[in-house]
Amino acid sequence: MSRIYTVNSRKFDGTIHRSWKCEFVSGDDEKIELVGSFEHQVKHQDLGVIEAGTVSHERFYFNRWFNHFTFEYPAGTLRNHYINICMPPQIGDDFIDYVDLDIDVIVWPDGRRQIVDEEEFEANRMGFSYPENVALRALATLAEVESLILKS
Repeated sequence: MSRIYTVNSRKFDGTIHRSWKCEFVSGDDEKIELVGSFEHQVKHQDLGVIEAGTVSHERFYFNRWFNHFTFEYPAGTLRNHYINICMPPQIGDDFIDYVDLDIDVIVWPDGRRQIVDEEEFEANRMGFSYPENVALRALATLAEVESLILKS
């Protein structure tokens, strides 16, 4: 029997922004890997239409300030990578909670990268009163992620 996790993307005040279920794939000292699929078509502001059946391979790092999703079309080909700048997750027996710090990086199959939601980060930085160390860490992590992308 497979192990199912509920993933909760939270705002800085702890409220759940999005929640979904995934199946455990593997884990080690650095991360936990899950896989899930979109049950319904989703219209996303930056990603466009995500078809039902799109598969999401998800990596949640214990001590890093980002997570990494690889989306595949239902036929199995790469759709895109999606990296959330976020606080390290809290992981329980059947859940993963993380605080999303709004900034995201999309990497398309042709190698183009797109940074999105920087305005949302600035609005929420003020609205939720992100501590300065959290805001600075988010921006430093964005630079780290960009460097990792350029190396790959």
